[in-house]
Amino acid sequence: MSNPVLAELIRGGMVESRHSGAVAVSDPEGRLVLALGDLTRPVFPRSAVKAFQALPLLESGAADKLGLTDADIALAVSSHGGEPRHVEQAAAMLAKAGRDAGTLECGAHAPSFRPAAWALLRAGEEPSALHNNCSGKHAGFICLACASDRDPHHYIEAGHPVMREVMGAVNEMSGAALAGDGVGIDGCSIPTQAAPLAGVARGFARFGTGAHLGPERAKAAARIRRAAAAEPFLVAGSRRFCTEIMTIFGERVFVKTGAEGVFCAAFPELGYGIALKCDDGGTRAAELMMAGVIAKLLPLSDSEAEALRSFLEPVQKNWNGLEVGRLRLAGALV
Repeated sequence: MSNPVLAELIRGGMVESRHSGAVAVSDPEGRLVLALGDLTRPVFPRSAVKAFQALPLLESGAADKLGLTDADIALAVSSHGGEPRHVEQAAAMLAKAGRDAGTLECGAHAPSFRPAAWALLRAGEEPSALHNNCSGKHAGFICLACASDRDPHHYIEAGHPVMREVMGAVNEMSGAALAGDGVGIDGCSIPTQAAPLAGVARGFARFGTGAHLGPERAKAAARIRRAAAAEPFLVAGSRRFCTEIMTIFGERVFVKTGAEGVFCAAFPELGYGIALKCDDGGTRAAELMMAGVIAKLLPLSDSEAEALRSFLEPVQKNWNGLEVGRLRLAGALV
């Protein structure tokens, strides 16, 4: 089954590029409200399911035991840009568990937010694991291990007790694989589990409403949503889609990006979960597709509609700042 074209790049009055993809919008029972493309083929949702990966941290009582704040929880589900506040918050989380950056097993890379990377370079400093976009998630894993008196060493491995809990939560929320060809290695070295978009969307509908979840998991999901709405900067950072959308909508929209063109979201007031993938892995088109789903399904105030407009008509500029093209929605998302 070929996925439909859902976004196009226009340059000089012509379509220069087309982006196909698949979109699933589900209710908590798994009934599809919107179904575009192949929703049964397993995909790796990658970082888009960090909220599912963080559930054991909260439902186990570890977050309360260590006194984790909304800022800590928001960072635990983040894919951040490595800005100073992100780095400081990750270090603070680790300190609550009695650990430091040396415990992180995510690897080091320069901040993905370019001004932060340039500032580090000008200061003559090397990036550390704290700058890794997944350092908050990994700090959460370490907090879970330490709060339950388990050695965090090798926590990234599938056989570690923490990772078994994390993978189990993702499986229960989305129907993701636990072993075999459906399990790979993510960029931050933890296992990444493939799942059909329809299953992931159903999981986010449950995450957004608490329906079909046990009481502790429902409480954990609600706390994650509140933390992300309270601290959207920590979920992503400056000039980032997730941060800006959750700043606009607050608790009305929980949204999270993943690598390779995946986006997931929950619209709690509608009871919908959303999972989409841009086939070519492009973030620019995936962001537009998610903005299109928000505009199509969520009732918007005049101010919300105006704030969303720039995400529905993103301008492409060259290095001189000249407008050279625009992205636009196509197909069923128009």
